[in-house]
Amino acid sequence: MLRQDVELAPYHGTHPAPRRPDCESVAWYESTPRCDRVRVREHTCGCRSTVYELCAAAGVLFVRRLEREDGSVNVRETSWLRTAEVLRLWAAILDGRAS
Repeated sequence: MLRQDVELAPYHGTHPAPRRPDCESVAWYESTPRCDRVRVREHTCGCRSTVYELCAAAGVLFVRRLEREDGSVNVRETSWLRTAEVLRLWAAILDGRAS
């Protein structure tokens, strides 16, 4: 039975922590299609102008950054790397240690 008198709070996904002063600079490259399918494994909340996606394709991982401004989206991505390397980078982005 579905209760219709319950008001749900808006859902927000993961928000990256604010950038730390000693934040590592990430090399971001123009996004180029390298394979037929890319799977987004995780992503940050879409309520901010910059959204990060942890992506998997062809047995490797990478992070995609989508920056929305004035109705357009600028898509950049990291190098496609081994899983362990990208998971460390993903954690650093979420912790504000990389940007």
